[in-house]
Amino acid sequence: MTLQGHLTPANHNRDVVGMRYIYPVVSRRAGGVSIGINLNVNNACNWRCIYCNVPDLSRGSPPPIELDVLEHELRTFLDDVLHGDFMQLHVHEDDRQLKDIAFSGNGEPTSAKEFPQVLVLVEKVLAEYGLLGSIKVRLITNGSLMDKPAVLESMRHLAKCNGEVWFKVDAGTREGIARINDVTLNPKSHIQRLENCAKACPTFIQTCMFGLDGHPPSEEDIAAYLALISQVKQVIKGVHLYGLARLSLQPEASRLTRLSAEWLESVAQRIRLLGITVHVSP
Repeated sequence: MTLQGHLTPANHNRDVVGMRYIYPVVSRRAGGVSIGINLNVNNACNWRCIYCNVPDLSRGSPPPIELDVLEHELRTFLDDVLHGDFMQLHVHEDDRQLKDIAFSGNGEPTSAKEFPQVLVLVEKVLAEYGLLGSIKVRLITNGSLMDKPAVLESMRHLAKCNGEVWFKVDAGTREGIARINDVTLNPKSHIQRLENCAKACPTFIQTCMFGLDGHPPSEEDIAAYLALISQVKQVIKGVHLYGLARLSLQPEASRLTRLSAEWLESVAQRIRLLGITVHVSP
């Protein structure tokens, strides 16, 4: 039973600490508490995934980042997690482990022009708290800017901070990407960006699968997805395959359904046959 006020994988109450850039979640995939950094405080993104749970999502990029505010919030929240009562008040006992700092939030993190400076800031603060190297620094990204030299340089920096990238690939065809992510994208170009990223920093593919209009992804969709990710199996660390844990806040919400753990596991088995490690979060 969920205790009132406790964070869970289904309850990502980002307002629990009342900060602008920093928010906590209990992450299924990280396996504990994740400190999120939301650079897209205006709820703007260059993609519009139909399963996204960001309210009032709009197209665009984030406003300028107030680095001093972000640093103060990160220090304040780390103090509360490490030395205060945050864990006792808001996290179930089994989840009371700080697992990572994650650039995620309400849009594409790398679209913030200050992203390189924020990464330097995070590295400095983690070093001062004795956490650098002992927890992961993760970037959760749609990968759309992984052809930009400045972004790839930041990926090399991220790798030096015990970093890891979770790179979105939800479909293997132009049509599938348009249907799920609401962008016009050449899968070949996207997989090249993924390869660029994986060569700069340890990278996992993250894939969300769900039912649409009462039907799971078709065999054609799955085959195209498998064919696409097989092209990068030598450079990626694995795949995070996950289902819907929270309600979409997009217009398509009523059309989406959660797939069974057994269905997701059947796809995971096909991915493993390619020689790729898979983590499943139904």
